[in-house]
Amino acid sequence: MYDRESLELVKALKREWEEGSLKTVLSKHPERKERFVTGSNLPVERLYTPAEVESLDYARDLGFPGEYPYTRGVQPTMYRGRLWTMRQYAGFGTAEESNARYKYLLKQGQTGLSVAFDLPTQIGYDSDHPLAEGEVGKVGVAIDSLADMETLFEGIPLDKVSTSMTINAPASILLAMYIVVAEKQNVPADKLNGTIQNDILKEYAARGTYIFPPKPSMRLITDVFAYCSKNLPEWNTISISGYHIREAGATAVQEVAFTLANGIAYVDAAIKAGLSVDQFGPRLSFFFSAHSDLFEEVAKFRAARRLWAKIMKERFGAKDPRSMMLRFHTQTAGSTLTAQQPDNNIVRVALQALSAVLGGTQSLHTNSRDEALALPSEDSVRIALRTQQIIAYESGVTNTIDPLAGSYYVEALTDRIEKEAAEYIAKIDALGGSPAAIEKGFIQQEIQDSAYRWQKEVENGDRIVVGVNKFQIQEPPPTGLLKVDPAVGERQKKKIAELKAKRDGARVEASLNSLRRAAEGTDNLMPYILEAVRSYATLGEICDTLRKVFGEYRSTVSY
Repeated sequence: MYDRESLELVKALKREWEEGSLKTVLSKHPERKERFVTGSNLPVERLYTPAEVESLDYARDLGFPGEYPYTRGVQPTMYRGRLWTMRQYAGFGTAEESNARYKYLLKQGQTGLSVAFDLPTQIGYDSDHPLAEGEVGKVGVAIDSLADMETLFEGIPLDKVSTSMTINAPASILLAMYIVVAEKQNVPADKLNGTIQNDILKEYAARGTYIFPPKPSMRLITDVFAYCSKNLPEWNTISISGYHIREAGATAVQEVAFTLANGIAYVDAAIKAGLSVDQFGPRLSFFFSAHSDLFEEVAKFRAARRLWAKIMKERFGAKDPRSMMLRFHTQTAGSTLTAQQPDNNIVRVALQALSAVLGGTQSLHTNSRDEALALPSEDSVRIALRTQQIIAYESGVTNTIDPLAGSYYVEALTDRIEKEAAEYIAKIDALGGSPAAIEKGFIQQEIQDSAYRWQKEVENGDRIVVGVNKFQIQEPPPTGLLKVDPAVGERQKKKIAELKAKRDGARVEASLNSLRRAAEGTDNLMPYILEAVRSYATLGEICDTLRKVFGEYRSTVSY
């Protein structure tokens, strides 16, 4: 972008400035003694000029929105054409309570649903299982059968909303339930729009809600890819998640690297299962975190988009431009929220949401101020949603595309994050790919080391967290927090007993036997799971059937 003569002039002028104006001021007023680094500890120079981005080629590295390498966005008009989907993540207690919350959010202007499931649901246990005791409805909604799913979406037309479901190990089962609920609403599957997270690799590496070993888990994922490519063309079949990797303590570079490495593994698995890259590539989506270092986060999103485009084009030979587009959902960073001075979290979330918008996100969840203390109250989720709406309609940042492009700092940071993430991916490739790197504990160790460094910096005072290790105040105990009724578990147990008493037991048994035989073979499992769901087999019964064939995963990594 810059000719050699101009660059040399800039360098000479910078040296002149350093020896003149800067040196004079520093002699009288030294800079602050803190370290100047990004939130992920990448060093930040005092000043960025064209010399720091001298290798930047506009056509090669930036291009135009909606065109390869998609650094500046995946749509030619971005938010001038359509705003991002405002998709608040919600779910707690029973399906009835969560349904009421969804209707409240839609009434407040939310444009997409995002379902949080409780822990027993996430790991494939019914609410009446002994291991579910005390956890039913606590961190999400309890879904034990199609009956609960019908209640969850009662009165919500599934052909009019886009729904994201944060579910992984039993993702195919929850997707099947959603499809059958749509059938009962007379909505054909090809009209459904939404996303299933369905990302098991990050569960092994960073989160832990897995059920089956890696190989059958990958089979379930590729079965979903194949089924949806034929029957749910508008459905995003996986949301490859960096969010949980970042929440576990990864840096921005590691979030990009480990997420895209997992994406590579899913593409490899799908191709080995007989699918062509352009058959499923357009329906891959991603999920990232947004932290408070605004410029680093913007650069991270831009770097991830460019790097994924190159991977899909150069590594996998994708021809369809949609296969090369990294489309992503963003959630503000739960790990940055503080129980101390919780109103400060409103400001943190606003900064984080702004970084996601400036970075070109396709949908966004904003966390609520009280989430470090409890599930969010209605007032808190309304403020969180209003934060998005104020950014969308009042800030002016949606009026032009990629407004920080050309910033010497942002472009230099984008290049650096891409380069370092690519180096991590090369290391993972050398270990045999993401599943092998997870089995060997490499990714887990890297995340753990980063989390330890961050926590040590906070405790030493090297990293300031307002209200935690600086600017503390005396605070009264929090009030007005949302609490899940402990009786939820008992109510769910009663619902399961009533369901089993009135359903067709022979049909349930036949559908589960068919599923077991299919799991022992090589058939796509989605049609068999759908039949089990239609018979009102419970989530636990379906997962137990698969457990008998696939076994359960137990991590053997120690580090």
